[in-house]
Amino acid sequence: MDDNNFFDQSLLEIIVCPVSKEKLTYDKKNNELISKKAKLAFPIKDGIPVLLIEEARKLKVL
Repeated sequence: MDDNNFFDQSLLEIIVCPVSKEKLTYDKKNNELISKKAKLAFPIKDGIPVLLIEEARKLKVL
């Protein structure tokens, strides 16, 4: 496994989207956390979720 793409999925139990306050889902292919309600994808860098709105990618279709 590539260490740059490692993400401890147990974090999904305790973190939420900073916009919608809803649970996030892990997109392993893109190494991002997805907020379906806010339509945002938050990057994971070195295994650490970056939950800054200005760092998020806007999703067009879910």
